[in-house]
Amino acid sequence: MSAVAPSLPATALSGLILAGGRAERMGGIDKGLVPYLNRPLIETALARLQGQVSQLMINANRNRSNYESYGYPVLADDHLIKASKPSTTIDSVTSQPAYFGPLAGFSIGLKHCQTEYLLTVPCDSPLFPLDLGARLSAELLRGQFDLVYARSADSTGQVWNQAVFCLMKKNLRVSLEQFLASGARKIDRWFELVNSSFVLFDNELAFANANTREELAHLEALAQLVAPNQLPAQHQAKS
Repeated sequence: MSAVAPSLPATALSGLILAGGRAERMGGIDKGLVPYLNRPLIETALARLQGQVSQLMINANRNRSNYESYGYPVLADDHLIKASKPSTTIDSVTSQPAYFGPLAGFSIGLKHCQTEYLLTVPCDSPLFPLDLGARLSAELLRGQFDLVYARSADSTGQVWNQAVFCLMKKNLRVSLEQFLASGARKIDRWFELVNSSFVLFDNELAFANANTREELAHLEALAQLVAPNQLPAQHQAKS
């Protein structure tokens, strides 16, 4: 029997749930508030992440009061990032602040992180692993990396980056802010610039997300097949 790789305790990790996207393929609704198994998707994300970290935060750009009702800090993207090209901060069609993507969530999470490490997950993948933090941190410690993200393999052997499922050191904040200020947005490109690695998960369904109503219904059906010990208790609101 192989030895269990050492990992960081939950007390060393802060958790950030990314709910700041535009959900264009679902008609622009606030995806974190969409019902999943009769409760908002954000509640399932909170329940699955709660036991893996010591601090929880939510990255959301609208419906702030709804998210604040859970008792955790709600952080909006920082659109005051000084870009080298002014056009990168304003959408030419809507005249609204441009969407920076998940890296903007990473950035604001690192800014408010109260531990040395930040663990990020999206709000729309309700089956993500309950040992995500432990497995990513084991790899981070093994190779003394600054950032570790998830990968998954499908039934054909194709490997997919699951980049928003990520554990990073808090000291990457400056690197990320400089990357965003340059006008860059691609998450994989930033990963290439830092000391990063990945963990390959063999269960591709663990990272399935809901980009459409049909995919959400499929995820609800999948949840009925998950073993009971893989389901967390219902989210406990912060006292």
